[in-house]
Amino acid sequence: MQEEVEQKTVALVINATKLTGRELKKAIVKLLAHLKDKQNHPNIPQGKQSVKQLAEQGQGMTSIEITDQNIKDFERVAKKYGVDFAVMKDKHEVPPKYVVFFKGKDADAITNAFKEYTADMVKKAARPSVFAELRKLAELAKNTVIQKVKHKDKEQSL
Repeated sequence: MQEEVEQKTVALVINATKLTGRELKKAIVKLLAHLKDKQNHPNIPQGKQSVKQLAEQGQGMTSIEITDQNIKDFERVAKKYGVDFAVMKDKHEVPPKYVVFFKGKDADAITNAFKEYTADMVKKAARPSVFAELRKLAELAKNTVIQKVKHKDKEQSL
């Protein structure tokens, strides 16, 4: 009886090593296939990139102009929507303007990004300026004169 249990245990250990060997072989084959596939498809940049990199992808480009003050806000919204874009500064204008290029296939994401971006800009424009309010209050405080008059009348009480 004991000998039979020992033989079954040894058989189980041998089968387990064969199983892990097979699984290891499958894993190595999958890894090699993945590495080969990765070599065939070079790493395509995502998000903000140069105009040259965007043009090399060959998917067509569209462009818009954005003012200097709003470029960082727009970059944040574009990254949120996963839009591939490139920013180029137009140096010939006195207040510099930025031209933002997009992939042609990202049209839906671009429209959603611009809707959110314009909504944020409208919200910021509608907010009152804290500095302007502070200046008004400082002017009011400056104009009010506090009169301190001390009366030194001493009276004797009964």
